[in-house]
Parts: sequence; structure tokens; C-alpha cells
Amino acid sequence: MLIIGIAGGTGSGKTTVVKKIQQRLPKNQVVILPQDSYYKDSSDKPLEERLEMNFDHPDSIEWELLVEHLKQLKEGNSIDQPIYSYLTCTRAVETIPVKPCKVVIVEGILVLTNPELRELLNLRVFVDADADDRLIRVINRDIVERGRSVNKVMERYEQTVKPMHEQFIEPTKRFANIIVPQGGNNHIAIDILTKFILDFLKDDKNNH
Repeated sequence: MLIIGIAGGTGSGKTTVVKKIQQRLPKNQVVILPQDSYYKDSSDKPLEERLEMNFDHPDSIEWELLVEHLKQLKEGNSIDQPIYSYLTCTRAVETIPVKPCKVVIVEGILVLTNPELRELLNLRVFVDADADDRLIRVINRDIVERGRSVNKVMERYEQTVKPMHEQFIEPTKRFANIIVPQGGNNHIAIDILTKFILDFLKDDKNNH
């Protein structure tokens, strides 16, 4: 099994990179585990408190569960991936059944911050983008998808997103084997990553 971690700042284009790679790979050969599914459940807190949560801090993720799920997939077992809602900041009762695949991509801003998770990754990728470009994407996404006001988005960016990026996310660049500038627009980097995965699948097939 090939386990790839794709990290990078909020709005850097990670999800676009993952989607473009996924489109070029054979069906049923790759599974995506989003770090966002593993945010800790905070249904025990009042909604006001939940909405103020810092999603950009490594402590907001239930790493033990994510690491355990990766190990289970590696051993050939299926897992129940949690479903997390940004609107209520809680986990759903339902889960998504995920079967083991030849290739697993773990994607999220904090993926390279956890040492135990890093150990499980065969390839570590950091998607890099200019801070201004990221901010524009964050504003658009948070207003459209998460129903936040421009003021709220800007306030959150200044108070948590930017300082957390500088403190936790940017420093993980040094753990990356590959850095992808310009995110989803970097077609050459996406081609290289896709070829790396296809070569692995071909070798894997030949060895069986």
C-alpha cells in the first residue's frame, strides 16, 4: 500500500491537487482520507463556543483515530470514516465505510504536523501558495460554503488562520519530499505525482 500525505495552508489548493490526481487514476485504486473528517467531536459544548473553535491547531484533530484507521487499512481491514459538519461543529452519527485500497491519500492542512502520522507516509507533499491567494480563496469558500460574513472571515483569518499557519503549518514544509507551488494550477507537479502513483500501481501489479 502506498500512503501519501498532502498538506499545505488553508486555501492553498490541496483539494484541487487531490481531485486532479484522483481523476487520472484507475477507479477503485485510490481512497482519500480527509483530515477534516477527524476533527474532535464537540457536541458537549454550546454552539457559540463551538463556532469559535480553532480548526487550525493540531489539538483540534483526533490523531489517534486517524493513525489507527490508516493502520487498519494497511492491514487490509475496512474502517468507518467519521463525518464532520462545519455548520454544527459536531460529528454525525453516520460514518462512511472505507475499504482498503492500493493507494491512500491523507489530505489536510495539519497532516505533516503529527510525527506518528508522518511515519506512516511513503510520500509527503506540501502544497504551497502565496498568502494573498490563500486569503482570497478562504474568504470565498467560508462565505459560500460555511455561511460566514466577510468580517467574521477576516477576523478569523487574523486571529487564528494566519498565526496558526505560521506556527504549525508552514514549518512542516521541511518534512515534505515534494513541494508543489501554485497548488492546483501546477500541472507539471500533478503530472509527476500521478506518474509516481501509476508506476507504483504497475510495479505492484507485476509483483503479484
